[in-house]
Amino acid sequence: MELPVLEALNAERAARRACVLVTEMDGGRQRLVRSVDVAADPLATELAEVLRTGRSTMLSLGNAKIFLTAHVPAPRLVLTGAVHISQALAPMARIAGLDVTIIDPRTAFATSERFPDVTVLPQWPDVVLPQIGLDPFTAFAALTHDPKIDDPGLTAALAAGCFYIGALGSRRTHATRLERLAGQGISRETLSRIRAPIGLDIGAATPAEIAVSILAEIVGALRQRNVPREKAA
Repeated sequence: MELPVLEALNAERAARRACVLVTEMDGGRQRLVRSVDVAADPLATELAEVLRTGRSTMLSLGNAKIFLTAHVPAPRLVLTGAVHISQALAPMARIAGLDVTIIDPRTAFATSERFPDVTVLPQWPDVVLPQIGLDPFTAFAALTHDPKIDDPGLTAALAAGCFYIGALGSRRTHATRLERLAGQGISRETLSRIRAPIGLDIGAATPAEIAVSILAEIVGALRQRNVPREKAA
């Protein structure tokens, strides 16, 4: 691999941006296609499918063979709320292959004892989220019922284009939430991306059952998502 291509690839991976390495098997010529450039590429359809699935593939174009190597950031889950649902959801999500981060400024709840093997940040979301960053390969779930904790996270998740955004609460609670967020200047179209009441409708009642419904909805969103369209740097 030529140094400029390697440097560009490393830069995209460090920034958690998806890209595809295109390799011509006859001669080994390579080029890197960033997700923001996919639509304008001659292989747009094939590249979009590789990014959607995260699976590398070999193409046969006439007598030429081209290998598309997918470089897609690992999916992760960020939760606001070190609550009972989070205690059940975190280990399930890790088994499903998601990196999990829990944010809650209430230090009595946000402890490593309650959440072993999970990154727990006992800070306010508006302080810590700019540090860890959200992106189109992040799922976000607001689980506290406390607007002071959940709203900043929801606002950040919407701005970052997270592939999944969910919020705990009844339809009445969510209607109030939408009015509150709309009052901050967020459009109704953007707010419609919030899934609430959170989780698939499976009649879940216990924290563990609600966690199952949330994780199932996240996996569905992950596998059915469109190619993320990050803005060009």
